[in-house]
Amino acid sequence: MTTNHAAPDLSYLATFSIQVGTPLEVGETPDGFRRIIPILSGTVDGPGFKGSILSAGADFQLLRNPTLTELEAKYAVETSDGERIYVTNFGIRSGSAEDINKLVIGEPVDPKRIYFRCAPRLTSTGKNWAWLNSRIFIATGERLPDEVRLDVFTVN
Repeated sequence: MTTNHAAPDLSYLATFSIQVGTPLEVGETPDGFRRIIPILSGTVDGPGFKGSILSAGADFQLLRNPTLTELEAKYAVETSDGERIYVTNFGIRSGSAEDINKLVIGEPVDPKRIYFRCAPRLTSTGKNWAWLNSRIFIATGERLPDEVRLDVFTVN
């Protein structure tokens, strides 16, 4: 039996610049501290496609402990040709307790000090975008005080 251990290639799809609102603090739960961050607007820009992020979603966060946050965002994108794409994105953000606390209270942190990776799922019934349904995507993220920036890649 031959085993191929080569990593898959990645192709840059686009950068998602997501404007976010003031977090709603749900509070402590048995799983950790819950927050909901409204998604207000944004842009998608890259060789894969261009579009606008619609004001119809949120990022549901779970601060598991002082150094680890689980992220689950759900929102919609309207492409430049008028089609709609539904995004479900699960991610992990980790760093020192001090850096994660700064992000939680809205202060900037050097993105090199934070591990922020995610796996967006993009789905569409639009004729130009149905191919998204059959691909896996990964992304690197950066949290700014009022924006989340994701560089999204297609796994080839």
